[in-house]
Amino acid sequence: MGLVDGFDKEEGMSELVARTGRHQQRYEHGCRLVAGCIPFRYRPSSEGDGEESEKVVEVLMINSTSGPGLLFPKGGWENDETVEEAARREAIEEAGVKGDLMGHLGYYDFKSKTLQDEFSPEGLCKAAMFALLVKEELQYWPERSTRQRRWLTVPEARECCRHPWMRQALVDGFTKWNADRVESSTADEDDGSATSLGSRSE
Repeated sequence: MGLVDGFDKEEGMSELVARTGRHQQRYEHGCRLVAGCIPFRYRPSSEGDGEESEKVVEVLMINSTSGPGLLFPKGGWENDETVEEAARREAIEEAGVKGDLMGHLGYYDFKSKTLQDEFSPEGLCKAAMFALLVKEELQYWPERSTRQRRWLTVPEARECCRHPWMRQALVDGFTKWNADRVESSTADEDDGSATSLGSRSE
């Protein structure tokens, strides 16, 4: 766990300004459309006897500004952007991280009293969540004054999730997606080793 840091203040703040208001917000069948991501990274395991160890996946969470518990970055998907662009934007605005979207984790429905409006009277929301491999951690970002960031293991993050739907996105979405990704990568490495051994001359 720890705070992240990053880049040149003047260069970064000149181009990073959080969007406000809902005049461009997308809606569908009475639901506010939301985009978000689970930022993640890999770090070497501390276990072992000096030999090459397995990598541990960590996810980045931010504090809620309205109560206890931690969140993944997310926010409204607007009319002038794709859902992927919206997810990347929210990662920068709320968590101050940039990276590559590696996979779509699914859609998750939830209800929010604070998001009730004329287009979504019941506060119904539908969130598209993605896995974001973090490549850059910014020291200065739009919501820096109200957000703190923490790197957590998946079990730690599961316990800290403020919202059940985010926990579902982590457990049913990200964890399964990452397991499939690791399994696929391992299979590719095994196939490569077999090809290399098979082509070795006597």
